[in-house]
Amino acid sequence: MSDLIEDPIPGGNAPEYSVTEISGAIKRTVEGAFGRVRVRGEVGRVMLARSGHLYFDLKDQRSVLSAVSWKGQVARLTTRPEEGMEVIATGKLTTFGSQSRYQLNVDDVAIAGQGALMAMLEQRKKKLAAEGLFEPSRKQPLPYLPDVIGVITSPSGAVIRDILHRLRDRFARHVVIWPVPVQGKQCAPEVAAAIAGFNRLTPGGAVPRPDLLIVARGGGSVEDLWGFNEEAVVRAAAASSIPLISAIGHETDTTLIDFASDLRAPTPTAAAEAAVPVCRELQIDVARLEERRRRALAARLETNRRRVRDLGRGLPAPLELVRMREQILDHLRIRLPNALGHSVAAKRAALARLGARMPRRAELFANPAKSVSLLAAQLPRAMERTLAQRQARLLRSAAPLRRANLVQSVAAKRRYFDRVRKSFSIAGATGIERRHTRLASVGRLHDTLGYRQTLARGFAVVFDAEGSVISRAADAGCATRLEIELQDGRLAAKPVTRARNPAKKTGSDGQGQLF
Repeated sequence: MSDLIEDPIPGGNAPEYSVTEISGAIKRTVEGAFGRVRVRGEVGRVMLARSGHLYFDLKDQRSVLSAVSWKGQVARLTTRPEEGMEVIATGKLTTFGSQSRYQLNVDDVAIAGQGALMAMLEQRKKKLAAEGLFEPSRKQPLPYLPDVIGVITSPSGAVIRDILHRLRDRFARHVVIWPVPVQGKQCAPEVAAAIAGFNRLTPGGAVPRPDLLIVARGGGSVEDLWGFNEEAVVRAAAASSIPLISAIGHETDTTLIDFASDLRAPTPTAAAEAAVPVCRELQIDVARLEERRRRALAARLETNRRRVRDLGRGLPAPLELVRMREQILDHLRIRLPNALGHSVAAKRAALARLGARMPRRAELFANPAKSVSLLAAQLPRAMERTLAQRQARLLRSAAPLRRANLVQSVAAKRRYFDRVRKSFSIAGATGIERRHTRLASVGRLHDTLGYRQTLARGFAVVFDAEGSVISRAADAGCATRLEIELQDGRLAAKPVTRARNPAKKTGSDGQGQLF
């Protein structure tokens, strides 16, 4: 600091500094004295600026320390600080001269203690579950026998060897490996990129698109497996259109990707077993099904043979069918000459009748004019006869039609009448039944509201001589005769006026008289 000291001002002992000089001196002093430090504390206010820089506070019970991570440092942070987290921040202590304060330039943030780590894990799990990323309805069924399996893991560990060995033993498949680090800062972003990269592959491309994905890693501590709890990995697993199996750690290890995956396997070896069936078992099943198919086919053929034999017994012999047709043919052969003779005779008679109606050919040629006049005279009569014959035939044909129409009309009317009568019968029966039900309901209501039900409970009704109900003691004293109706009948009673001196009217036991 000797280079900042100037000659003392005449008359004074204190040296003089500019603001920039004193700010720079403090900056050099702080950075030189502390250098790179690790600070444990609770994260307070957190703000991500538009520039990409992250500003937050580290605090304990008594003090607050400002912290900043520049844009490039934020991308490399393994844990993004959140308000309320207890963390260990590693960085360089420096000053911010523009506001005369010191701050910690943080390039790494780690969770302070497993308890805080698990609390943050539970908080993140609740947040992602609220968004529906863990819903069972989002999970896809695994393909029974995938052609291509994509494995996302470290290429140098024992995990990939276990998976390949198990796949080879059960059912050899085409495996595509996407190498990623399975712990550390680069684990989460590269695993998320690998899941998204497999999903972007197109079928039939240079790199085959997997039918199934396996994200695998061996066992380790919570910190070692933390990359699979990152939000980016969970969201990539939930958004995968390819079914995904998570096999992170051992059976007791649980990470958030297990909840977002379509199937969680306790170990990488179990993931390989869940991915493909056992080839030998498939061969045994196919052989068993083939045997069942052959037995079923043989049984069906035997059943059809028996059915054909049974049906054949009911059919006549082919020779008998041929002989029957030969007999019919012989009968027709015998009838044919006579039928021809009868047909020729009928045609000749018809021709003779026509010839009789027509003038002779010689007369026609001898006197054509007369023949034409004769034909013209005969034509109207012939037409009239033809019309009369056709009209008579038409009337004979129309008579059955008229009768049929009348019968159909009568039948239709009868059916309509039957439907109407049935409707009236149903409506009458329904109306009577409804009125019976209503009358029974009114009777029950009458019995319920009637005073006789009151008598059955131990009460009584008092009537005077005219049959009117007595409801007051004064009216009973004025009546000449009383009747008391109980449940099983009526009793006659005499009215008694109230005595002026009750003591003189009491009985031997001190009870007053009722009647």
